[in-house]
Amino acid sequence: MHDLYIIKDGKKLRCGYTTGSCAAAAAKAAATMLITGKIIDHIEIDTPAGIQLKLEVYKASITEEYASCCVVKDAGDDPDVTDHMEIYAHVSKREDGAIKISGGEGIGVITRKGFWGEAGEAAINPVPRKMIMNEVSKAAPCGFDVKIAAPAGVEIAKRTFNANIGIEGGISIIGTSGIVEPMSDDALKKTIYLEIDAALESGAKELVLFPGNYGENVAKGLALKGAKIKVSNFIGDALMYINEKGLNNISLVGHVGKLCKLSIGAFNTHSKLCDVRIEAFVYYLALAAAPAELISSVNACVTSEEAVKLLQENGYQELFDEMASGCENRIRRYLKNDSLNIKVIMYSMDYGILGGKHD
Repeated sequence: MHDLYIIKDGKKLRCGYTTGSCAAAAAKAAATMLITGKIIDHIEIDTPAGIQLKLEVYKASITEEYASCCVVKDAGDDPDVTDHMEIYAHVSKREDGAIKISGGEGIGVITRKGFWGEAGEAAINPVPRKMIMNEVSKAAPCGFDVKIAAPAGVEIAKRTFNANIGIEGGISIIGTSGIVEPMSDDALKKTIYLEIDAALESGAKELVLFPGNYGENVAKGLALKGAKIKVSNFIGDALMYINEKGLNNISLVGHVGKLCKLSIGAFNTHSKLCDVRIEAFVYYLALAAAPAELISSVNACVTSEEAVKLLQENGYQELFDEMASGCENRIRRYLKNDSLNIKVIMYSMDYGILGGKHD
């Protein structure tokens, strides 16, 4: 593969290729070796991104009945848990001309019908399935049985979100473009969408959203009803997706440093994109006609916890309820959904629950 780079946050980062590309390459290589009877050490495939890959083939084996080999996943500069995994293909001929794809060791099994496919099928995404079929058909105009495996998949899957989205026993063969873009926001958002889909497909009528792990613990402590979804900084994207799915009952639990931004209309709370924490405090203090001296002191704060301390010490605790209400109103306006039942709860590491309605 010719190295492909992107620039993100001013850094040059190397792209990689997906498990879907690995599976398609291994399958094409195995089918080619089965037809020709010759071991090969490289194979070329096309990707949906329009980029051709030339990938190295490892551990090739040929018999009269089948051929097998593996391709090693390269995630580039992306911190992908599947990086350096061996993705195997075991290919044999069929007499009926069909191409049948199945999962072997280390490939997860779908437990709920949804985006991935039918319950009981191997967790091989529709795009990689199509890639495998297209590439194998180039080897010869005949039928093949293709079994994809990833021996390390059972252990690696424990470090993924698979269990949350209804995939058990191994990794998923994924990728919509065939190319891994380092630190991709789209990949993170797709994971969130899949978790939302899984929750709704399991019958959830309420969702509890939180940006991080601590928020999840707070939500559990409050015994909030609903399926729990971690949304990172993508609060707006998650809310928009849920709204399009037609679900109207949502709780959002987060640290004041995240939700104060939302209270003035920031729907991506990443500090590199939006650092208006102190400005949010100043805004709500101004609305409350707070003394100029207090506003000036808060404006000089570096962290949201410092600002919280000043508000607590000066008797402005009610502003946190105003901020929570501000979040709720902003969300309804953002989604253009006045009937949305949204409950926002914010907390501080030092003071616990600050604002928002909860039972």
